[in-house]
Amino acid sequence: MQLFLEKPDFAYAMRGADGQRALVNERTLLRSFIITPQALIEDWPVTAIASLTPADLQPLLALQPEVLVIGCGATQAFPQPDVMAACLTQGIGIEVMTNAAAARTFNVLASENRHVVAGFVLA
Repeated sequence: MQLFLEKPDFAYAMRGADGQRALVNERTLLRSFIITPQALIEDWPVTAIASLTPADLQPLLALQPEVLVIGCGATQAFPQPDVMAACLTQGIGIEVMTNAAAARTFNVLASENRHVVAGFVLA
């Protein structure tokens, strides 16, 4: 069987992530960032999921996502309830998971042409 490398139909794909770094396309990022299938916004000023506020979500929500994916770092953690409510009250789904899981989820949703916005917390 012959295998072929298929490039995604979107500009930005996650190649992997952990708590300290992420690989977007062929570029290594060391600071928290926001990604959509068509945009990469570097230097999102969030350094810990515990300190995430509804105001920190504004740059992500401004991109009008259908679903919001938050990569919380190397280990599973959840933001405060008011952060979750900031999305749910607007009818936007929010999923919080480790960065590795968030990277995989982002790629799946992007490949399904879903309007996904993801924020990755790197420390």
